[in-house]
Amino acid sequence: MATLQNIRSKGPLLVIVIGLALFAFIAGDAWKVMQPHQAHDVGEVNGDALSAQEYQNLVEEYTEVVKLMRGVTALNDEQTNQVRDEVWRSYVNNKLVEKEAKALGLTVSAAEIQDILKAGVHPLLRQTPFQNPQTGNFDKDMLNKFLVEYAKMSESQMPAQYAEQYNNMYKYWSFIQKTLIQSRLAEKYQALVSKALLSNPVEAQDAFDARVNQYNVLMAGIPYSSVVDSTIVVKESELKDLYNKKKEQFKQYQETRDVKYIDVQVTASAEDRAAIQKEVDEATAQLATTTDDYTSFIRSVGSEAPYVDLYYNKTAFPSDVVARLDSASVGAIYGPYYNGADNTINSFKVVAKAAAADSVEFRQIQVYAEDAVKTKTLADSIYNAIKGGANFADVAKKYGQTGDANWITSAQYEGAQLDGDNLKFISAINNAGVNELVNLPMGQANVILQVTNKKSVKDKYKVAVIKREVEFSKETYNRAYNDFSQFIAANPSVEKMVANAEEAGYRLLDRMDLSSSEHNIGGVRGTKEALRWTFDKAKPGDVSGLYECGESDHLMVVGLVSIKPEGYRPLKAVQDQLRAEIVKDKKAEKIMADMKAANATSFNQYKDMANAVSDSLKMVTFAAPAYVSALRSSEPLVGAYASVAPENQLSAPIKGNAGVFVLQVYGKDKLNETFDAKAEEATLTNMHARFASRLMNDLYLKANVKDTRFLFF
Repeated sequence: MATLQNIRSKGPLLVIVIGLALFAFIAGDAWKVMQPHQAHDVGEVNGDALSAQEYQNLVEEYTEVVKLMRGVTALNDEQTNQVRDEVWRSYVNNKLVEKEAKALGLTVSAAEIQDILKAGVHPLLRQTPFQNPQTGNFDKDMLNKFLVEYAKMSESQMPAQYAEQYNNMYKYWSFIQKTLIQSRLAEKYQALVSKALLSNPVEAQDAFDARVNQYNVLMAGIPYSSVVDSTIVVKESELKDLYNKKKEQFKQYQETRDVKYIDVQVTASAEDRAAIQKEVDEATAQLATTTDDYTSFIRSVGSEAPYVDLYYNKTAFPSDVVARLDSASVGAIYGPYYNGADNTINSFKVVAKAAAADSVEFRQIQVYAEDAVKTKTLADSIYNAIKGGANFADVAKKYGQTGDANWITSAQYEGAQLDGDNLKFISAINNAGVNELVNLPMGQANVILQVTNKKSVKDKYKVAVIKREVEFSKETYNRAYNDFSQFIAANPSVEKMVANAEEAGYRLLDRMDLSSSEHNIGGVRGTKEALRWTFDKAKPGDVSGLYECGESDHLMVVGLVSIKPEGYRPLKAVQDQLRAEIVKDKKAEKIMADMKAANATSFNQYKDMANAVSDSLKMVTFAAPAYVSALRSSEPLVGAYASVAPENQLSAPIKGNAGVFVLQVYGKDKLNETFDAKAEEATLTNMHARFASRLMNDLYLKANVKDTRFLFF
């Protein structure tokens, strides 16, 4: 009662406190509503924002395209990250080109796209399924036929699986069409820039001369490596002067982070391994007595190698099984044994061995009607008609199909997860004899199947494999988790983490210049949350919490060392690079001074100097830097000097990339080629086109591109 009375006495105060809390909660939500741009944009180009939803839609669109192109139903994490990066890169490039094209009045008309489709040679069109089987080129008529069939699809009673295929194909074509327009606009912009860069016929003549005029050159020089580094003193003022001179080279266009992190990979203990060994031993004993339904049995024991009731080539099985297969007899058990390559305990049983065709030619007619009963009736009718002598191809055409024969090889399905209708279809193809006709029920449809040829008979196997990874137990993981948690709690700063990591048995790792556009830290999967903390919340000196990552087998902690903001990289970050350049220059000065003091006037005198190396260089041109094997370096100045030097005249000492050298041209030649101004200009045009593509980098820098995808994905 006293407690209740105390609460009542504080009633007005509680109302005020609760009211303020509710206001803060509501105001917080209102603030988020009033700032949708800040909360929901993943990036910005030239002031145009890309929302998270728009970006995700583009990613999903391209993901479906990639899956269709690769013939897969899903992408792994690495492939998904590649898709996201490609979508962002394409979005940025398209935005950059669109702005320039708009200013220049460049557009892509519908007539241009029709001309591209009619020509059928654009690289994008070669990626579509609308290819003429005779020419291998894009076939506009096949595309138009598909579009007509797609338009009529809603009027027909097509099974759901085929309707889905048509929808996916239409989405794929829509993507190609959109990309074709964007690609064409970029091509026109780059063509305009490259044409503007082509100077005049004089450039073509110079390019020809630089390529066909060849020189034989003697080289004698002293490499920089002959001067001991410790004899060269670099002053702080010299570093600062060179830094100021080259400062623009050290401009950083995005913010990065330097971090220290600990990555703990949890592994199985001795007890864990013993437990798995026992399970494999028991499963192996059961496998020895199993005589049917190997598929269910192998699945029930948790094997990583599923059993498929088909004859496979030896190479289709795990490599450790392949290495032991010849030592195993049919019906016998091999193992258990440990395989270090994939950290597994294994055993296997050769269920059967047979000589079977590796390549099978077949043709088919897909049959479907309004319902299952009508589908079966129609399929039986077609089957009986062909059995009675009707021409297979003629019947196929009657039902809108070609009936053409296709080859399938074992490599096309070995290693895939086959079950249901897929397994039934492959089994029927392999088991049917040549010219045998099969009426195969497949879900909502039937397939009239005929094998027309078989070849490449090989020894094939059915092998039931027990493959169990030596995994850590829950107890082992919890022990590693608790130990690491205690370490993090006791070392909440980067300074303490650095001081105590080694003593605690943890390896401290460095990652310099970490960018927010990266997808992980230290190459460990599933570290996006750690990356997000590093860029969104952390301050220098902070240490993160514990992150569970990898394939649920890694534990990570991250400490933020420093932030490198957008702008000029500090002298400290680039001083090693500058020091190396100053050292090289001072070595060159010393070597040149020694050469001057030696009063050398002939090639042989330079050649005989202490630490000197010499070489004979043939077919040197101005167009390409000469590689000097004696210096183990590419030296552009050799070709530049040779192209203007009088024959048999010794050069003054030249400061090169790997040493100071003198040159003497002793022979000149010219390739037996005729100058073709148009051909040279075409070559230069291609070169300028590559230069024009590099202009995209300049456009990018001017567009104030902001990439904040790490906050969302």
